[in-house]
Amino acid sequence: MAELRQKLLVLYLSNSDLGSSVCGWAVFDGTGKETHSSGDADESPYQSVLAAMRDGWRVIQFPQLLPQPTGQEYSTSFMRYEYILEKLETIDG
Repeated sequence: MAELRQKLLVLYLSNSDLGSSVCGWAVFDGTGKETHSSGDADESPYQSVLAAMRDGWRVIQFPQLLPQPTGQEYSTSFMRYEYILEKLETIDG
């Protein structure tokens, strides 16, 4: 009997626009069909969140958009525009 398993795709964008370019990513495969690790690919699996959505990925988390405090508009920190997407795939039970 077939069962569903979750795959997760984490995309970090250059800004909050879903069509903006990907600058970082991670893939987690709950199906066990693929194994991924940090830095295992030179190119993102998708060019944007919209491209991933068109391929069947569902957005399950948007980044919280917070204004920078005055005087810190140009400081660097963590990657702010993190989107988490999921796809359910069938595996043989």
